[in-house]
Amino acid sequence: MKIKKQEKIFIAACLFPALLLTVVFFLAPLFRGLALSFTKSTSTNIGGEFVGLKNYIDLFSDPYFYQALGNTFKLLLFVPFCLNALALTLAFLVTQTRLRERGFYRFLFFFPSIISATALGVLWSNIYSPTLGIVKKLGELLGISSLQSLAVLGNQKTVLIAVGVVMVWQSVGYYMVMYIASIDGIDTSVFEAATMDGCGIIKKIVYITLPILRNMISVTFVLSLSSALAMSYIITSVMTAGGPSGSSTVILYYMYKQAFEQSNFGYAMSVAVVTLILAFLLSKLSRCLTAERE
Repeated sequence: MKIKKQEKIFIAACLFPALLLTVVFFLAPLFRGLALSFTKSTSTNIGGEFVGLKNYIDLFSDPYFYQALGNTFKLLLFVPFCLNALALTLAFLVTQTRLRERGFYRFLFFFPSIISATALGVLWSNIYSPTLGIVKKLGELLGISSLQSLAVLGNQKTVLIAVGVVMVWQSVGYYMVMYIASIDGIDTSVFEAATMDGCGIIKKIVYITLPILRNMISVTFVLSLSSALAMSYIITSVMTAGGPSGSSTVILYYMYKQAFEQSNFGYAMSVAVVTLILAFLLSKLSRCLTAERE
């Protein structure tokens, strides 16, 4: 069926605002940033001297960049796996067990996801406080001296784990709701038959829930990967400012420091370009690893 000219004009008019916003707020900044990455731009000289690939050469010989990159990959390995495993487990417990007050638990687990990341960073900074925090009080209650004096955010061995815990706690309820919707779509007779055959909770998750929700897990894993990359900047900037000694500096916070603290915009844009490429490659890799086999 041919589309009339008036209908074509109407469709184009409807698409134009979205296309304009995409060009102005996505494509234009993207190409502008790419162009700046080949210049020696500063806060007082945006679009300065053209230096070619010098920023990228300096970037891949910068030990602080590799430290930030390593910290980012550690969080990207820890957060999405723990987040999806915990969210799926909670969703299964809420929907497939005789748990009382299910609505209350759904609200309780989902509530942290509606709190701003900045507020969460401040909240957990107080929780981890070595003087007034819950960790210290727990150590006093249990009589564990190592917990009483442990500075979680001031220890290079524990700071990334502490940041990862906050990121998982903030997002687990959001992904739990997504999994609840998917589990509710499974025919209840499947679980009833498994119960009659003597299957426990673990077998139901492994042999029924996981295979049926394979596509959903693939989608949520990619979403959690991208959100972890973005959340890592907010949480670390509020809670640790990249410390101690750069042990919690992630790649986006390193880009921020180069641009707004050291006024090295050209170098910061090269970090941004590399980050964009890495995010794209990670999303493609995760999609390939979790894609449904034919």
